[in-house]
Amino acid sequence: MPRPALYDSDRLLDAALALAGDHTPTGVSVAGVARRTGAPSGSVYHRFPSRAVLLGELRLRTITRFQDGFLTCLANADPRLAARTAARHVVDWSRVHPDQARLLLHPRRDFAPQEWPAELTTRAAAQDRRLRAALRALAVRLGADLDQVLIAVVDLPYAVVRRHLTTQGTVPANAADKVETCAAMLLWPAITS
Repeated sequence: MPRPALYDSDRLLDAALALAGDHTPTGVSVAGVARRTGAPSGSVYHRFPSRAVLLGELRLRTITRFQDGFLTCLANADPRLAARTAARHVVDWSRVHPDQARLLLHPRRDFAPQEWPAELTTRAAAQDRRLRAALRALAVRLGADLDQVLIAVVDLPYAVVRRHLTTQGTVPANAADKVETCAAMLLWPAITS
């Protein structure tokens, strides 16, 4: 029976997340992850053959964790409830996972995507397609313009999250209620006009 790995991928990615929080994604290095976990550099390189792969996997893991709930909200049979809960999910998830939310506030270019291998780029593109398709489907179900849906369930919640995380370090619990109300106010006039 093989021994369990001392330094599994999630543990190494958690260390990369902590380093990104201390600096930015651009400050994450394989050597830094090795130091933070006490793992030999070879163990890190065994799972992530380059810094770019490490950053890419960190970004994709974080997006997947966020999108699991967000896409579930968007798929709700009631499109109005889908929009409100999706907007709310952005804030609630960010409040519960502030380190991961801070990571997602960084632009994609900070994760060295030009150096990602094809397999990683393909997975990232699939994530993007799933999200865009779900948002387009919601816009159709609402009878709203896609840009209005994006503003209400993506842009507005992320602006609130960004403001709170960068100025206070945390997102207050009541921010989700406010974002949900604002999303409804932004979308319902468009739907009924």
